[in-house]
Amino acid sequence: QVQLVESGGGLVHPGGSLRLSCAASRFSLGAYAMGWFRQAPGKEREWVSCISTSGGTRYYVDSLEGRFTISRDNAKNTVYLQMNSLKLEDTAVYYCAAAREKYGNYWCPAMSTQFNYWGQGAQVTVSS
Repeated sequence: QVQLVESGGGLVHPGGSLRLSCAASRFSLGAYAMGWFRQAPGKEREWVSCISTSGGTRYYVDSLEGRFTISRDNAKNTVYLQMNSLKLEDTAVYYCAAAREKYGNYWCPAMSTQFNYWGQGAQVTVSS
């Protein structure tokens, strides 16, 4: 069974950092563009970032103001989200997702409907 498993979430103070990992099993991430989404309590799921299969294209939601970095290691079949200078409003469940490449290795999807597989989510809580 195809799986994406997130790890690295937790409780952190404002200004702190966390790195989320998303490991794939039973399929190769190399053929998939990857994305991170988040859902805060009482809010709709929000796209956060994407990275193309080549890693050459990366996009982020504007509100992050450069605090997060997405990366991938296809040899380890893993995608990462480095989160720095965390704020209270970053509190959410974070989901990784995989989108089968459709438009070339610089394609970077941002719509949830474009993704084929989803992880179970990792809780990130920013609290003082």
